[in-house]
Amino acid sequence: MTLAAVGEALIKSVIVLGGLATGAAYLVLLERKMAAWVQDRLGPNRVGIPLTRIRLSGLGQPMADGVKILLKEDVTPAQVDRGLFTLAPIIILVAAFAAFAVIPFGSVLPTNLGVAGIEEPIRLVIVPGMNAGVLYVFAVSGIAVYGVILGGWASNNKYSFLGGLRSSAQLVAYELPLGLGLLGVVAAAGSLDLETIITRQASGGWNALLQPLGFLVFVVAAFAEAARLPFDLPECEQELVGGYHTEYSGVRLLLFLLTEFLHMITGALLIVILFLGGWHFPFGVTGWTDEVGWVGAIVRVAVLAAKVLLVILVFMLVRWSWPRFRYDQLMTLAWKIMLPLGLVNFVAVIVLDQVLTLWGARGWSGQLLLAAASWGVCVVSLLVMALAAPSISDNRARRTRAAWDELV
Repeated sequence: MTLAAVGEALIKSVIVLGGLATGAAYLVLLERKMAAWVQDRLGPNRVGIPLTRIRLSGLGQPMADGVKILLKEDVTPAQVDRGLFTLAPIIILVAAFAAFAVIPFGSVLPTNLGVAGIEEPIRLVIVPGMNAGVLYVFAVSGIAVYGVILGGWASNNKYSFLGGLRSSAQLVAYELPLGLGLLGVVAAAGSLDLETIITRQASGGWNALLQPLGFLVFVVAAFAEAARLPFDLPECEQELVGGYHTEYSGVRLLLFLLTEFLHMITGALLIVILFLGGWHFPFGVTGWTDEVGWVGAIVRVAVLAAKVLLVILVFMLVRWSWPRFRYDQLMTLAWKIMLPLGLVNFVAVIVLDQVLTLWGARGWSGQLLLAAASWGVCVVSLLVMALAAPSISDNRARRTRAAWDELV
């Protein structure tokens, strides 16, 4: 790797890290505004630009909150393992930021901006050319849970410890449906490269339309992996005070809270890239080649950002619309509903693709047949699960009554 390539990667990293930190801060403001709208009240609307009287509907609130939490006392309780207690938020933050190394934020910038040593168009990804980008994102995202478990265990607090245990069990349960929802996309694209998956959707249709069941499974699992309501069992305040970060304060608490929003951004980006066409409009309106000018490159970045923002708004709206699951419901949903649906989707994608290949169905006609068959599989699978849900619930109720009778 040349010195110019290293410098380019460092510049991209600084831009991405600064943008993510700023974006996460203002997403907090957006979520508070969303909460106020749902609850029919006023949200933050007082703090404006420092040293001015311009309020701008509370746009200065993230700066005020950031300064406030940085100035708060960073307390380390006496009973904690000090080394691991400090290491936990660092691990989770580094893992959350590292996942963005291979996520493309656009296609290419068509010129080299006159920078010496850079002769090719600049790709809008920190580490371009990683063919196993999907595996890298999921591997790095999986490391983040160790920070949660480590923080819960090192706190030497029963609420924190329970939050860490819940997080580990939730990760194991929902990693499988998440991977199965992804396998259908990888099989259809024939690649683990995120940019290749986007290009495949531009020329062949969005995966959300071609694989609706996989899209449903992936979105639900993404909510659970990001520990967003109704899946925030590791930190639910009503039961565990704050869960794994109950004993944290000051800057270390800020790292945990920042990571929570970074996970949401990562989930939204993956949903858009894997299922919603990335930076492309439907039916290839923006084209599917990299040969675009400056205007085309900027439009693609704007399209991707708009899609991600819409998905994040859905994340936030669900938080204030759905009640939290009980823990047994969380596990039942993962193992008895999402896992079978993910398997059905993967098998259906492979079988349908082979059938269409044997029939010689190509182009848009083949994609329409694939979409129709996939929607049929989705509807039938959901109907079967809806009919089986009462029996699943009855079995759980019988086991609960039996356990209670033995206890009494």
